[in-house]
Amino acid sequence: MACTSCKTRKMSYLFTNLQLVPGRCARAGPGAGCGILPVSLACGSLTHRMRLPRGLVLTLLIGLPVSGCTIAHSPQPAPVIQAPVRHVLPNGVRVIIQEFRSSEVVAVQLWVRAGGRDEAASELGLAHYLEHMLFKGTTTRARGFVDRDVEGVGGRMNAGTSLDYTFYHAVLPAPRAVATIEMLADISVNSILDETELELEKKVVLEEMRLSEDSPQRYLARQLYGVVFGSHAYSRPVLGTADIIQKLTRDTLLAFYRRHYVPEAFALVVVGPVNPTETLRAAERTLGRLPRSGFHRLPGSAPASLTPKKVDVPRPGALAYLGMGWLGPRLDHADTPAVDLLVSILGQSRSSRLPQSLRERLALVNSVGSDYTALEAGGVIMVTAQLEPPNLARAEAEILREVQRLREQGVTDAELRRAITRAEAEHAFRSETAEGRARLLGHAETVWRLAEELAYIDRVRSVTSEQVRLAARRYLDPEHYGRLAFVPPAR
Repeated sequence: MACTSCKTRKMSYLFTNLQLVPGRCARAGPGAGCGILPVSLACGSLTHRMRLPRGLVLTLLIGLPVSGCTIAHSPQPAPVIQAPVRHVLPNGVRVIIQEFRSSEVVAVQLWVRAGGRDEAASELGLAHYLEHMLFKGTTTRARGFVDRDVEGVGGRMNAGTSLDYTFYHAVLPAPRAVATIEMLADISVNSILDETELELEKKVVLEEMRLSEDSPQRYLARQLYGVVFGSHAYSRPVLGTADIIQKLTRDTLLAFYRRHYVPEAFALVVVGPVNPTETLRAAERTLGRLPRSGFHRLPGSAPASLTPKKVDVPRPGALAYLGMGWLGPRLDHADTPAVDLLVSILGQSRSSRLPQSLRERLALVNSVGSDYTALEAGGVIMVTAQLEPPNLARAEAEILREVQRLREQGVTDAELRRAITRAEAEHAFRSETAEGRARLLGHAETVWRLAEELAYIDRVRSVTSEQVRLAARRYLDPEHYGRLAFVPPAR
């Protein structure tokens, strides 16, 4: 199960964001976000920001209702939005509550500091597999409890797994907030991991692996992680390997569950028209009663320096796919806002440099885009393109030429203003719903700091043209990058 990623930090647009691995959700259903968050966040992440659909602003303006009535109406004052409040329970569980009265529903999410990077070499895919299994029943809830207790009251529930974390998210009518907290607390420690269900789920996950290769753009991005991160844990597939999944036993999965699903790893986020006092009490009498485990997650190690390499992989089809990647700053680095804007200017809209140069002027590619994923321990900057095979070498050279231009000449004031405006608009869209707010808060609490998330858009606004140029010089070395291409087999 997973959400579709949203910075995308991002994921909803898809190349432009190639890092979302498509797949069958553990709980697929109408409105459920499907896919895996192999990399970031995907779903509320910061530096993967949701792309606004082209023409959306114009559509909104054109679509405003027009009336022949001339009666003036007094403007309604904007509702006051309460700041999120953070609590740390005695056993280490972190609780974030935001009273958000403009929403008619409540978002309840449980974030767990356990993802693909926490797996041993023999455990690849276990974080994701466990996420599937937590919907199969607990010691007090029979299989199908989500259908009864969530969808049966008009809500929806799903989950996502990334390299840095796993999270479980639900949206329901506000009166169901406390019951949903109780449910999440229950599955976090009391799932039975039924042997029969575990064996049946192997077919689902193996099919998910197969489907993850169907989209060449998405698969290219996933494989490019291996080229850029080398032997680092971020190069590993979130879905694992077929061999490990086929041999997986209940005892192995249970050991992973008991080791990583502990109070110190949990963050509960509740956003909506709720009573903060009652919500905190519900958290205290459920998650707050879990005994401390003493487990401390090891800090993520920084990726080693990138070893430049160029890899061509035969792939059936008429078109070629090019991916170029550089190591970027980690999520909490001071350079993150500047790199966000740099990548936006480089290739995240039709007016960005790469689409204008390679697609509009030179007609070398069918599509081209750039992306930046900032993870807890490191980051990756990508440029990807779909093109005719004979254009591969020239397209790569033109991309490097644009990179060099950025390094030497920097960006214009107009480009910087457009990128900042774009970031502000995306931030507003991500924050307009209870679910969007909860994802931003949960992601920040899990892999960086809540205060940094709340201040991030102001940091973006303060970036200068010179800081963007320096970021290009620091991170986009035209002679030090990883390159991966999918090419049609020679005939």
